[in-house]
Amino acid sequence: MHDTHSIMFITKRPDIEMVSGEGSWLTDHEGKQYLDFVQGWAVNCLGHSNPGIISALETQARKVINPSPAFYNQPMIELADLLTKHSCFDKVFFANSGAEANEGAIKLARKWGKIHKDHAFEIITFDHSFHGRTIATMSASGKPGWDTMYAPQIPGFPKADLNDLDSVERLINPKTVAIMLEPVQGEGGVIPATPEFMQALRALTKKHGILLIVDEVQAGCGRTGKLFAHQLSHIEPDIMTLGKGIGGGVPLAALLCTDAVACFEPGDQGGTYNGNPLMCAVGVSVIQQLTAPGFLDEVIAKGAYLKSRLLETSAEFGLDGERGEGLLRALKLGRDIANELVEEARIMAPIGLIINAPRPNLLRFMPALTVSRSEIDQMLVMLKQLLRHSPK
Repeated sequence: MHDTHSIMFITKRPDIEMVSGEGSWLTDHEGKQYLDFVQGWAVNCLGHSNPGIISALETQARKVINPSPAFYNQPMIELADLLTKHSCFDKVFFANSGAEANEGAIKLARKWGKIHKDHAFEIITFDHSFHGRTIATMSASGKPGWDTMYAPQIPGFPKADLNDLDSVERLINPKTVAIMLEPVQGEGGVIPATPEFMQALRALTKKHGILLIVDEVQAGCGRTGKLFAHQLSHIEPDIMTLGKGIGGGVPLAALLCTDAVACFEPGDQGGTYNGNPLMCAVGVSVIQQLTAPGFLDEVIAKGAYLKSRLLETSAEFGLDGERGEGLLRALKLGRDIANELVEEARIMAPIGLIINAPRPNLLRFMPALTVSRSEIDQMLVMLKQLLRHSPK
């Protein structure tokens, strides 16, 4: 283990270094293997060391890595075309992170409001939502405690309750320009917006002439079994943001919108690495693999299998059930033992297990979309071992 004193402290990390990975597995500096059911918080949608991603990186690195965002490049164009071909959107702006994409969505909505809604700027968001770690996206988020962490917050983000249409409608006023939500609240505890709520939101935004923004940074790119999570509700939003899975492990994000909303002018939006060909080449490989015949059908089937196994486990141990969509799922423990289980899972021997606890009473599972049923079974064997020895 190398000396880590030069790394700024922002979170507690165990004294291990991850040195390699393949598929659903990670290996640390001592050779110990870990079954990874977090995958960088749903980032590695195709698992570790995906051959298609490696090939895309190698091929593009030999051509050009950074020609500057002042010019078009072939992977940028190809990825934008793939995204619009498979969605209801017409225009794409590439960014480096989900927070940056969401920041762009906020700017785009406010610019649209300035032009079309008499300078309307308020964006209704939701309690327990998570939109990123910039000052604006923290202000948009409904994560408890974030309103004071870097106070004062940026104004203009009133909070409604997910799946409660009345709570949304009460907040709409002449200054409202948009409603922004995650189709599945990931950091909030894997809470899906119901299809009925999503459809009602779309109708409400059309009634009031405001925009609907879906933050699919975690739930997008095949995670729910659809290429984009809002497609589960059969609606067409005005703006969508992507991150995490679109890069399959490299820094890539995207802001998508319809032609009617694409109102940026030169100088309004930019970024040193937007549309970087090395990252976009990876994105092309990711989207091509996700849209290959049968791939998403398998995600749906494996999501249903994981759900059934989690429900079995819940019944066996007297837990509170599970929830989620596709391969973004949570096990409701009924008591505050999740953080302890995460730690115990990691230090299991001879093989460790990587899981996540977004809440003290909840475990979250975000395996690679390529996870096998046998790996799901192996995870459940390990989890049950932990639950048998957990505090009552």
